[in-house]
Amino acid sequence: MSITKVRSLLPAGTHYLSGNEAVAEGALAAGCRYYAGYPITPSSEIMERMADRRGEAGGVFAQMEDEIASICSVIGSVWAGARAMTATSGPGFSLMQEAVGYAALTETPLVIADIQRAGPGTGQATRVGSGDHMQARWGSHGDYQVISYSPWSVQEMYDLTIEAFNQADRFRVPVLLMGEEAVGHLREQVNVPPEVTLVHREKRAGAAPFGDTGPDGVPPMPSFGEGENLLVTGSTHDARGFRRTDDPEVHERLVSRINEKILNARSRIVRTEAHHLEDARLAVVAYGFTARSALYAVRRLRKDGLRVGLMRLQTVWPFAEQEIRELGRAVDRILVPEMNRGQVAGEVIKAADCEVVPFGQTNGEIIHPDRIAEQIRRLL
Repeated sequence: MSITKVRSLLPAGTHYLSGNEAVAEGALAAGCRYYAGYPITPSSEIMERMADRRGEAGGVFAQMEDEIASICSVIGSVWAGARAMTATSGPGFSLMQEAVGYAALTETPLVIADIQRAGPGTGQATRVGSGDHMQARWGSHGDYQVISYSPWSVQEMYDLTIEAFNQADRFRVPVLLMGEEAVGHLREQVNVPPEVTLVHREKRAGAAPFGDTGPDGVPPMPSFGEGENLLVTGSTHDARGFRRTDDPEVHERLVSRINEKILNARSRIVRTEAHHLEDARLAVVAYGFTARSALYAVRRLRKDGLRVGLMRLQTVWPFAEQEIRELGRAVDRILVPEMNRGQVAGEVIKAADCEVVPFGQTNGEIIHPDRIAEQIRRLL
């Protein structure tokens, strides 16, 4: 693994962007030079921005016939040596799930931006939702891990896209940016630094591309054309990529490693943010756009003397089990507002020792701060 600093593609300073535009600019700043996608509301502006900027950035843009072709094309470009991504929303994300599992087993570092909308099915294509988090974790079959981020601002849509590419290469894993329509179409100021720090996948001539050759369980990754006689298969394979579908020990070793390389690094991956938790008796656990409403409600209620606080999840997967466990020991109750019917609340219930109260909303609208404040007052 190597680390470099490169100049930002955008001029350093303040820019006024939408969340979707910020994802595209973050990807380009991170060295993404291949984008394959299919237009789908509310993520299409990412594709449009990548297409518009491809000449200036020196990259390749491909509009594919559907989302399945998009992610498969991205996987191929990564093995050819590129940093690559695609973007989608709920129905398209569903179509990608088999390839997500393939990428996990072949340890292909790629980035998917899922700008969530109200579902299921086609649902409300132009309205907001946050119902894809369980699909992000369990959408493909078998046991594997992903990393997923939940940005709450346009600035984080930019910053966490860069971080997504770095983590993908660091751990050789699919990384998901789980934005929401409200953040994707929000316009805010974004501060662009003069330089961007990039983490690059390790390359080592002659090393086994699927073997545990280091303490972190992440093997080096060559590219096609570098003379490594690569074999890449979604079937059970040994350290050199040879199919070993009838060998239980090989399968156990492979599946264990692709899980443990993420779980063992949980403390380095998981990101949470604490607001006013030092004396809180009730805590709100929130993520994405809903965390903005929650923070507003918490601050307003604290002015009334109520001892409330917020833990914001920047990462949803791997889940912040230890952080939630400690929070559950410090407070009496936890409220989990989210734009679904309790997907992340279920994970909080499993980790916390205190009472956990889910508060779901699935009407295609953001959760207003007044509704969160009302729930907090009722619980107190």
